Amino acid sequence: MASSDLSEELSCTICLNIYTNPVMLTCGHNFCQDCIAKLLDRQQESGVYTCPDCRAEFQQCPSLERNLKLWYLVEEYRSTQPKLEETVEVDHYRSAQPKLEETVEVDHYRSTQPKLEETVVFCTYCVDSSVPAVKTCLHCEAFLCDIHVKTHSKSENHILTDPTVSVDERKCSVHNELLKFFCCTDSTFICVTCCLVGEHSGHQVEMLNEAFEKKKVKLCDFLMKVYLKKGETEKQLHRLQERKNRVQEKATGFKDRVTALFGDIRGHLAVLENTVLNEVTRQEKQVLHPLSDLIQKLEIETKDQHEKILQIKRLCSITDPLTLLKEGAIDSKPGKAHYSQSDPAGDDNLDEVRISVTLQRALNKLSNIVPDLKAKRGFRVGDASDMILNVNTADTIIALSQDLKNASYSQKEKSRPHHPERFTTSQVLSTRKFASGQHYWEVRTSNDGDWSVGVTYNSVKRKGDTSFIGQNSKSWCLTWVHENEDLKAEHDNDEEVLYTSFEPVPDLGIYLDYERGLLSFYKLSEPITHLHTFTATFTEALHAAFYVNENSWIKIKS
Repeated sequence: MASSDLSEELSCTICLNIYTNPVMLTCGHNFCQDCIAKLLDRQQESGVYTCPDCRAEFQQCPSLERNLKLWYLVEEYRSTQPKLEETVEVDHYRSAQPKLEETVEVDHYRSTQPKLEETVVFCTYCVDSSVPAVKTCLHCEAFLCDIHVKTHSKSENHILTDPTVSVDERKCSVHNELLKFFCCTDSTFICVTCCLVGEHSGHQVEMLNEAFEKKKVKLCDFLMKVYLKKGETEKQLHRLQERKNRVQEKATGFKDRVTALFGDIRGHLAVLENTVLNEVTRQEKQVLHPLSDLIQKLEIETKDQHEKILQIKRLCSITDPLTLLKEGAIDSKPGKAHYSQSDPAGDDNLDEVRISVTLQRALNKLSNIVPDLKAKRGFRVGDASDMILNVNTADTIIALSQDLKNASYSQKEKSRPHHPERFTTSQVLSTRKFASGQHYWEVRTSNDGDWSVGVTYNSVKRKGDTSFIGQNSKSWCLTWVHENEDLKAEHDNDEEVLYTSFEPVPDLGIYLDYERGLLSFYKLSEPITHLHTFTATFTEALHAAFYVNENSWIKIKS
């Protein structure tokens, strides 16, 4: 064996130098005594001891047995090498290799990582020492090390495979022959005899290598599909993450704007509150000032009267006539009274009417300020709760309230003059129309009878079946059918049942965004529930529209 090959065989795999005091683990691998001792000390922290070569695990710290045979070989090798050359070669080699500490740290890291169970198989032909096998010959049923693989037969019959594969697993359990074919019919491995005369005779069979290549092709195709699916999944995940971030950003923006809006309102509200309180305080001072002066004068007068009473009592207690008559004369006049119950000195009541007027003006000012504050913070929905019903459009069997916000079915026709906009189908429109912008209003509905609430163009017909809102292309509405107890969305004679319930929606919120073509209905419960949204391209001004049938009514909430 060449000197270089021998030096490799006599080198420690930890320090990569010629063995110094070689010791052997129970797995059969050799190391310098100091090298393996340091490594085992480091592995003690993790509680798992492993061989750096074969990765065999030990439950306890393995004992280190001195390998005398290897020790003699090392000493013999050292004695044949020139000392100078050995020193130079070793120093040069060491300078090019990782330090012992780095190697030990890497081994320690590896020892702490999960790994597959490894089985060490030794060369069949190395009888003098346990040399790990690198291949298995299925034909010879032998394990081969690096050296014996090079000298082994290269015939096709001598199939080499991984040394960890059991030879018995490669043989037919029936004929004890090597498995060389794959039965496609039964999806199992077979030998030559199984193929020719066995139970697999006549089946579709393939050579193992051929089946192997086909299986690899399928796996590659499947791998590409998984990669493509993974790419699509990652894209979808990315899109969902972006949507989530957008929703969170929008929610944060809305929260900030709402907080800022109510902060603005509170600021103005505090100013208006102080205005009303200042008026009360002003009147309070105006009334209390004369009262305070009068109270002060009466307190002085009371004190004088008290002193006179004491003086008179003292005089009355004198029994000697001369002594009493010698006393000076006293003022017998009671003094001018500053207050009389029959003649009060001024009005002590506050001007409640003036305070109420100041309060109302403050509230009116607040209601005028709020739309500007909403627009400032990006909330541009206009409050349309001030809308009223148009008498000229109301059918004669509809009764309207005095404030024109209530419409109810009437058994008796109302006396109203003829008007070209008047409905003959128990309907009525609002006077207000919407040709742009965003608007919101609320409607309260009855529990009995049928009703419809929505919007329509003013050009809708006034009589006939196609004049009902929701039954033509010019109107959109929600309809409650009392008999079926269901709520429907209707447009252009097309309907969608939203839900069936024993009770109708008591309060509806209607939101209109003219430019975006959105008409949304909400159930005003806690929390508010979205019922339906119509989408359309509005081409004319819209009016709020209402239909009431027998026993039903609607009310526009202020």
